[in-house]
Amino acid sequence: MATTTVHLLRHGEVHNPDGILYGRIPGYRLSERGQRMARRVADHLSDAGRDVVAVVASPLQRAQETARPTASAFGVELATDDRLIEAGNSFEGTTIGKRPGQLAHPRYWARLWNPLRPSWGESYADQVARMRAAVDDARRTYAGHEIVLVSHQLPVWVTRRAFEGRRLAHDPRRRECALASLTSLTFDDDRFVSLHYSEPAGDLLAGADPVPGA
Repeated sequence: MATTTVHLLRHGEVHNPDGILYGRIPGYRLSERGQRMARRVADHLSDAGRDVVAVVASPLQRAQETARPTASAFGVELATDDRLIEAGNSFEGTTIGKRPGQLAHPRYWARLWNPLRPSWGESYADQVARMRAAVDDARRTYAGHEIVLVSHQLPVWVTRRAFEGRRLAHDPRRRECALASLTSLTFDDDRFVSLHYSEPAGDLLAGADPVPGA
């Protein structure tokens, strides 16, 4: 029996002084604190002697920058997987995330008809399907080892809920998926056996920008 762990790593804090819901917009880099978060995760995994043999990231800049210290720490080449990308969102480019009161304006109502899907962007089910496919490919390719997949808050969170057998619809304010957190999935062969959540950069979170669209 091969025991394999796939760590879903959310990227670190992003430099976003205007509070834009950046979604899939290119060019959003890590802040200085976000860079420290990325290094902290790499140190956390390497100091613990984890058996990381692959690091794969979303194509977005913030995920790539978060992944690099871990790839370097374990001497592996950073790979990219489009399936780990942020959720599609029709509000990207706006400041809705920072000032949600704007949603009361009638021009947005047509997008809000079904919050359970959600109707304003990529469905939760579609996010889970692509994320689980990436997880399954990683655990089969690197069976018996550990893999780090760097993604974004919402795809990681709904994937966790799917593995836990919970409904995908949820209250966004209650997500347990902090910046630079690890949601670690362990499998015995093809069977999912446990989930562990940790915040290696937890002491850096105080005062961190919640960065909408992360």
